[in-house]
Amino acid sequence: MSNPVGMSSDHRQSVERPAGSAEAPFLELLARGASADAYEQPVLIARAEGRPAERIAALEEAKAVALRVRSELEGRRRREAELSALFETAHDLAGLRDLDAVLRAIVQRARSLLGTDVAYLSLHDPARGDTYMRVTEGSVAARFQQLRLGMGEGLGGLVAQTARPYVTDDYFKDDRFQHTLAIDSGVRDEGLVAILGVPLTLGHHVIGVLFAADRRARVFEREQIALLGSFAALAAAAIDTANLLTETRSALTELERANEIIRDHSGVIERASEVHDRLAELVLRGGGVHDVAAAVSAILDGAVEFTEIAPTEALEASRAEGHAVRHGDDWIAAVAAGGELLGALVLRGHPGLDPVDQRTLERAAMVTSLLLLARRSAAEAEQRVRGELLDDLLDARDRDPRLLRERAARLDADLDATHVVLAARLDSPAPDADQEAAARRRLWSAASHLAATRHGLAAARDGGTVLLL
Repeated sequence: MSNPVGMSSDHRQSVERPAGSAEAPFLELLARGASADAYEQPVLIARAEGRPAERIAALEEAKAVALRVRSELEGRRRREAELSALFETAHDLAGLRDLDAVLRAIVQRARSLLGTDVAYLSLHDPARGDTYMRVTEGSVAARFQQLRLGMGEGLGGLVAQTARPYVTDDYFKDDRFQHTLAIDSGVRDEGLVAILGVPLTLGHHVIGVLFAADRRARVFEREQIALLGSFAALAAAAIDTANLLTETRSALTELERANEIIRDHSGVIERASEVHDRLAELVLRGGGVHDVAAAVSAILDGAVEFTEIAPTEALEASRAEGHAVRHGDDWIAAVAAGGELLGALVLRGHPGLDPVDQRTLERAAMVTSLLLLARRSAAEAEQRVRGELLDDLLDARDRDPRLLRERAARLDADLDATHVVLAARLDSPAPDADQEAAARRRLWSAASHLAATRHGLAAARDGGTVLLL
């Protein structure tokens, strides 16, 4: 179809209005990034000046379109800021020199992206069996900054005890966790109401809790909980890396007594440094999972590959322990994010692996999981944008064609070219609900891939899929 926006040539000419058109003031507001409230002004001014009803209606319509465009732009900026913050934090981790500085950066970025009044991080104290405040950002109460939480006490104690995220809209009205006088007094001094806490885990051990909190009632969205979980994973990695560096320094102090042993271990340390440098470079220049495998292959002098299928027992052991495990002559490191298993890095035919090289493989698996999550987030965002545009083309014939073309151009789609519309639906329901859901996912995945690679659009509609090519 040569005119997918559903407009005749005469009508297309009619919407190309001069600078005084209804769209002009809203385009200016979009260009300067004005607040949402400012979009009411052109309509209010027109009414105050007694403009015709047709003019006011046109302004109302243009305002609605402009606000949708503004919302879409804000969503993109927010997603870009989240990914940028994660990559910046990963870069800080790769060049770790000061653990406190890295943890402060993580807490500051978490508070900024979630837009909360306060963010803080507590760590487990094995000697006392409780957790203590390590880093706070936005806190003003001294008693709150010195809190210690026993297992199960307060929201943080519940997170540490269960190793699961917890969120409360109103802390003092929530009876899921144990309230104590000391904790409640500290929270009251700080004035906190809504609190979100996610665990910091290494393997199956909880080493602390990362929090975001507001001094007013608030509902934390699923995306915000996942984002804080990503920062918690980076904080746990920073602590683990710092512990590794501490262990290395202790080993070097002991090895100073024998020059030969020092020479033997200096090569090991250089390899570890090379791994950090190479992986940091890969993250910063947007490398993929196969680039990570190739870099680690060169460093370990072996064949490393990423796979989504690996021996189940070894894969589950690596996932549970948080370490690479040996399987025959191979080593397997699970690539996981939160509770989701994404695949594995497998080192082939290399039964002898020293602890530093083993940790190298584990670091590579962690970087691989971050890259996969980043790619997935970007792909999902693009698919949503393509689907929203196709929905607008099919359902909203009163949309401004020029704005539709501009949105399409950003997705590398030419709405003035001849197109074909395809509609696909499962022929008959599968006998099993899981099988039917899997079939729908495969159908949507195929349509999304075609849309992205063939300059088209795809949308899920009424249980099926519509594709514009």
